[in-house]
Amino acid sequence: MEGNSFMQTDILLESGTNELEIMEFTIAGEIFGINVAKVREIMKFSPLKPMQNAHSAIEGIFKPREDVITVIDLAKYLGLGASEYLERDIFMITEFNSQVIGFHVHSVVGIDRISWNNIKKPDTVIYGGGEGVATGIAEYDGRLITILDFEKIVAEIAPLTGIQVSDIEKLGPRRRSNLPILVAEDSMLLSKMILESLHKAGYVNTIKTDNGQEAYDFLEEAKHEGDVNAHVACVISDIEMPRMDGHHLTKLIKTDPVLKALPVILFSSLINEEMKLKGKEVGADAQISKPEIANLVRLIDELVGPKAAEKS
Repeated sequence: MEGNSFMQTDILLESGTNELEIMEFTIAGEIFGINVAKVREIMKFSPLKPMQNAHSAIEGIFKPREDVITVIDLAKYLGLGASEYLERDIFMITEFNSQVIGFHVHSVVGIDRISWNNIKKPDTVIYGGGEGVATGIAEYDGRLITILDFEKIVAEIAPLTGIQVSDIEKLGPRRRSNLPILVAEDSMLLSKMILESLHKAGYVNTIKTDNGQEAYDFLEEAKHEGDVNAHVACVISDIEMPRMDGHHLTKLIKTDPVLKALPVILFSSLINEEMKLKGKEVGADAQISKPEIANLVRLIDELVGPKAAEKS
């Protein structure tokens, strides 16, 4: 199993299907999932070098090849039992938010192809704290799979790797704009930080939705009221979301004769060369990786600049 690569999967070659592939893995006998698009490879457990004064969930570092990789012990982070057979454990080497991070899990079960429409938002308290660390619950072949919010996990362990609202100050003096910005983001933590950043950048009129389906429903309602531009000037969407993902949302917008002129920015931890091709195929006007919040604002400025000047 060591060195098995998951960078190329069939799902990455398709566009706007509202499906994803989940890698199932276990910790202390419980089943969890991660979007295959985040997984670079899986490796057998190997000894790690501990890091002094690190977060308690950081198990250590190792260097399988050229890169030094930090490994997070998911069992410890989630408060679950340690492995009984350490030598059989697995490192999932992931890449998202332009970072390579390893996660220590107990076994890898396999890969499932699931519609986002079949992934439900969990209750607010799962595995402790705030909105919890589960981004969705999927049922597949009689099993309930908890899809973990890996962005939130990393942001809690290393806050400086996440969105920094203070980066907006680097943009210099800003003008207030009342143009309505529609945001589709399922993470409560990230949506709060995105909205705070947009408000700080002068975009004070924001509409927050929890997934692509809610965003599309809002757009459909605006369309029926007769003036879409009065309700939305720009759409910012995550890619990974329950019910409807960002690629499918973008495809629906760009194939609609009334909505297609709306600028759509994909703001996601998954933006890489493969995903850029997929986003381009569904018609996204721009794509940018989290946590680059200042660059997101610059893109909004470019896409709605003339409208902003009219409204100012």
